[in-house]
Amino acid sequence: MSEGLKILIVDDDVNALTTLTDLLTEDGYRIITAADGKEALDKVHKEKPDVALMDIRLPVLDGYEVCRQLKETEGLTTKVILYTAYVDAVNVTKARTVGADDFLAKTSDLSSLRDAIKGLV
Repeated sequence: MSEGLKILIVDDDVNALTTLTDLLTEDGYRIITAADGKEALDKVHKEKPDVALMDIRLPVLDGYEVCRQLKETEGLTTKVILYTAYVDAVNVTKARTVGADDFLAKTSDLSSLRDAIKGLV
């Protein structure tokens, strides 16, 4: 099911990028990475990933703004999963407001991430 699906991972933490890239590559996904919000927008428009997995705290443009812009782009079908270490009602509400398809806590338990991706594709 994951074979050939393309995921953009956006995080300014190199360790998080590496960990998520390794994990999702093992699951059979094709991975693209970006380290800031502007790079993420550029890569989504160029690469058209199936899913964008994005930290909310990013340099240049935060994950909320990137998500909002992506969801306002006509014809773009990329699903957006926002994630953060700072889970609270404000962040969950803001993620919904900008159109995120899912919102996850950054955690060492990556099974919820795998489930969220499978649920969207």
